[in-house]
Amino acid sequence: MRITYLFFVLFITSTGIAQINVKQFENVDLYVKKLGPLPLLNVASIADTLTQKFSDKTLKSRAIYSWIANNIALDPKAVRSNDNKNIQPENVILNRKTTSLGFSTLVQEMCSLADIRCLTVDGYSRFNTDQIGEMPEDLNHSWNVIQLSTSPSSWYYVDASKASGSLDKKFMVFTPSFSDCYFFSEKNIFNLDHFPDNNAWMLGNGSKTVKVFFDLPLIGIGAYNQKLISFFPEIGFIKSNTTKAVSFTIKLQYDADISDVSIIIGDGAKQSKPERINFSNSIGEIKFNYTFKKEGEYPFKILANGNELLTYKIEATED
Repeated sequence: MRITYLFFVLFITSTGIAQINVKQFENVDLYVKKLGPLPLLNVASIADTLTQKFSDKTLKSRAIYSWIANNIALDPKAVRSNDNKNIQPENVILNRKTTSLGFSTLVQEMCSLADIRCLTVDGYSRFNTDQIGEMPEDLNHSWNVIQLSTSPSSWYYVDASKASGSLDKKFMVFTPSFSDCYFFSEKNIFNLDHFPDNNAWMLGNGSKTVKVFFDLPLIGIGAYNQKLISFFPEIGFIKSNTTKAVSFTIKLQYDADISDVSIIIGDGAKQSKPERINFSNSIGEIKFNYTFKKEGEYPFKILANGNELLTYKIEATED
């Protein structure tokens, strides 16, 4: 999925870092795709092969992100058991699968080899609606922060693990699906989707506590693409009845071009087909009402232009 909502991505021009045309990211991704999996090379050789063509640290970082997200998979068994004994970069390259911590360790190592300052951040994310309102006992996700200059404001988020694809609800099957949304993401949106164990690595505005974070609805790729600003209801678990409509308001960047809003109810074999709904759109603020006529507890996905924005957990009962 390509970034289409900007002609340019601005990286701290006040510190002298130039504007990067999004077309350059597409060219980097194409270059990485042509290189392929590089099965005979070690970590250092792969990092050198990926980055030697580029002089700019942003493009070097993009090449590393793109290659790892396209060639490393999440390991369902290791993720289920929180097994991080094979997260060393050489092991990840050898096995071609790992946990989110293994992804982050590999990103950090390759960036270091390319003379890019990069650190691993441990924390939390949510992957299915069962996790809404339910805090895990242990940290469950890792990602990276990359610094482009000496300025404290020049840190950026990278999550190659989420960019690689996703696991099913039971963490049994990995489905590869590259996304560029998690590269130098809009910080406030990223913070709706991630919560660091160390607040020093919350680079923008975010939840004040882990509990507040886990009470949010799930954040989808569409939230990054359409530049989500705010939403209502703010709580991800909605109790409703089968006769009263629930009101939703989603504020996106003012120039977001939304032609279609649809919803999906349920998941797995019980997931419904997308249902287009009537909505109003005033300067990027989407509003609609929906009545949950189906009794029970189930996910409720909201999509804009076919991309998932938010997912709530619904509990609908009769009066």
